[in-house]
Amino acid sequence: MQDLGQCDSGPPRECHDEAGPSGSRPVAVRLLKTVLHTTVFLCLAVTLVHVVLVFFHVAPPNPVSRRYSQQIDAWVYPLFEQNWRLFAPNPDSVNRQVSARTAHAGPDGSMQVSPWFDLSAADSEAIEHQAFPSHTAQNLLRRAWAAYAESHGKDDTARSERAAMLQTYMNNIASDRIAEHRGDGGRDIDFIQLRVVTLPVAAPGSNAAGSPPKPVENRLLPWWKVTSHGK
Repeated sequence: MQDLGQCDSGPPRECHDEAGPSGSRPVAVRLLKTVLHTTVFLCLAVTLVHVVLVFFHVAPPNPVSRRYSQQIDAWVYPLFEQNWRLFAPNPDSVNRQVSARTAHAGPDGSMQVSPWFDLSAADSEAIEHQAFPSHTAQNLLRRAWAAYAESHGKDDTARSERAAMLQTYMNNIASDRIAEHRGDGGRDIDFIQLRVVTLPVAAPGSNAAGSPPKPVENRLLPWWKVTSHGK
C-alpha cells in the first residue's frame, strides 16, 4: 500500500504535482530575493552618493569640495545644477538687458549687420499680464547668461568643456529667438553678437526713482559663428 500520510485529500498524483521538482522552487525564491535586495542596495547607494555630491556642490568651499571639484562638477552638471547657496539665498540685485544682432555675408562679400534686438524685452512682453507665465520665458535667458558669465572671464574665452558648452547654448538661444522673431528660419544669419547691459535695481522709495538708473556694466561679446538652422 502507498503511504499517503502527508496528503490528506485528493489522489496521489495531485500530491506529487504540488511537490514539484526537488529544490527548484526554493532556489527561484532565493534568486528573486537576491535580485531585489541588490536593486534596493544600489538605489540607496546611488541616492546617498547623489546627496553627498550635491551637498558639497552647494556648501561653502571646503577642503573636500576643492580637492574633488572635478568629480563633483562632472556629476552635478548639467542635469543637477543648483543655482542657490546653502542657507544663504542669493537673489538678483540687478536687471540685465540682453540684446543681440546678426550679420550676413552678402553676394559681394560685404557684411550686412542687423539692428539690435532686445531679447530680455521680448521675454518680459511674453510674461506680462500672464496669470501662469512660462518658466522658460522667465528664466531660460537669465539663467543661461548667469551660467555663461560665471564660467567665462572678462575676455570671453572658454577655458573648459562646460564653458564651451555654455557659449554654444547662448549662441543657440539668441539665434533661435531672432529666427523666430523674423520668421525666416534664420536663413540669413551667419554671425551673431550679444550685448549685455547691467542695471542696478533701484531701492524702494528712492529719490532717484524718476531718473533712469545708470548701467554698472555694458558688456559687448565677440561675434560668434552660427552653426544651427542646418548650416
